[in-house]
Amino acid sequence: MKRLFCLAAFAAVTLGYGVTVQAAGVEFSVGQTTDSTRSYRLGLQSDWDKSWWQSDVGRLTGYWSGAYTYWDGDKSPDNHSLSFSPVFVYEFAGASIKPYIEVGIGVALFAHTEVEDNKLGSAFLFEDRIGAGLRFAGGHEVGIRATHYSNAGIRKPNDGIESYALHYTMPL
Repeated sequence: MKRLFCLAAFAAVTLGYGVTVQAAGVEFSVGQTTDSTRSYRLGLQSDWDKSWWQSDVGRLTGYWSGAYTYWDGDKSPDNHSLSFSPVFVYEFAGASIKPYIEVGIGVALFAHTEVEDNKLGSAFLFEDRIGAGLRFAGGHEVGIRATHYSNAGIRKPNDGIESYALHYTMPL
């Protein structure tokens, strides 16, 4: 398992090098699960540079998100995960502040198959997210996000885990 996680980390760093050239921002986030496990996330975002349904109300756009998350639990060993997600964003119109909502479904690889009392069933999980926030002129962003991880019933047990976080994205 450790070898698989190290291989995935190496692949993420190697692939991430090419993404950082085009990265739109660096994300910092701190959150908590329903079991009081703290989560600390560091990620890179790369904008799609595409818009759909643009109007006076807003526009649909998106970004690629790659991240490392550290899970600091009390009852079980600390955990680590790597994740990658396409994220759709509906950005409302605004001059200097643009409210937004986001939704994404991606994949994650965990170092251990347990976080607190939640037995995840496998190291490979799906990452579902929904969030809202504000984008400021200059590219800074703050928001809240709910993220759910589970293996979608591929293996038993499939307790899953949710994290609720505050995040800040700094433009590059």
